[in-house]
Amino acid sequence: MHRIGFVVSPDFQLMSVAALPAFEFANLTTPTPFYDVQVLSETGGPVRSSLGLVMETASLDGGTWDTVIFGGDLDGSDVSESMVAAVQRASGAARRTASICTGAFVLAQAGLLDGRSVTTHWAQARELAARYPTIKLDSDRIFTVDGPIWTSAGASAGIDLALGMIENDLGPEIARLVARKLVLHHRRAGGQSQHSVLLEMDAKSDRIQTALDYARNNLTAELSVEDLAEAAHLSPRQFSRAFRAETGQSPAKAVENLRVEAARLMMEQTRHPIEVIADQTGFADRERMRRAFIRAYGQPPQAIRRSA
Repeated sequence: MHRIGFVVSPDFQLMSVAALPAFEFANLTTPTPFYDVQVLSETGGPVRSSLGLVMETASLDGGTWDTVIFGGDLDGSDVSESMVAAVQRASGAARRTASICTGAFVLAQAGLLDGRSVTTHWAQARELAARYPTIKLDSDRIFTVDGPIWTSAGASAGIDLALGMIENDLGPEIARLVARKLVLHHRRAGGQSQHSVLLEMDAKSDRIQTALDYARNNLTAELSVEDLAEAAHLSPRQFSRAFRAETGQSPAKAVENLRVEAARLMMEQTRHPIEVIADQTGFADRERMRRAFIRAYGQPPQAIRRSA
């Protein structure tokens, strides 16, 4: 059985623990349980979260772990020197070591991220880079894997990291089934941006959200104002006025942003030619997609693919 130690420290951020049910559901999906999950701390005993919930833990030095995962607090606080030593011992004996959100600060303090590609919550990325300049920080990824070191962005990104581990251990079909049991809309790959176009547009009404969902699911269609207005059950004039009021942008700009986001994801995760990606994301041609990428990211699609 694969032993997973999930390590918390005082004032740990409770959302990081949301990754653990993925391993639980994996055990319910396989013929026999694959994971043995324990919550740990430096010395064991009750540990209080930032929200006040107390969690009972075992000692980090109480065994060896195939995978050891470190959650963080709200601020990326330093841990004690004795904790640093415990982190180094646990990581040295583990097959892989991971962090969720500001847990990256714990790994960095222990010297485990030197020279490695890592990520963390976008709001803490600048501080992590300033304190530990030898790491290679990519602040826009959901999670990263560099050798035995896995790091994820904040909050729900820990679930994506856990699903990535499950896929690595048990295959993509088990990971897909676990995601379905978790009622996830879709599995996010590590290279996906932490920033969501739909989230940033923040549509308030169901009608505008319905139109956005329709656009995202039909990127190869023309997606004119009339098409989107019909999906929202509004007249084109009413729709355009309501859309701009709720999202701060025109329908045409919103559709372009959705297409750019989908194309970037395909650039990072597939080897499809640029012409194919342009066609599958609704851009009329390669040049139109190139101009949209430059407006959105300040660089052409080829540069995005090279960096990925």
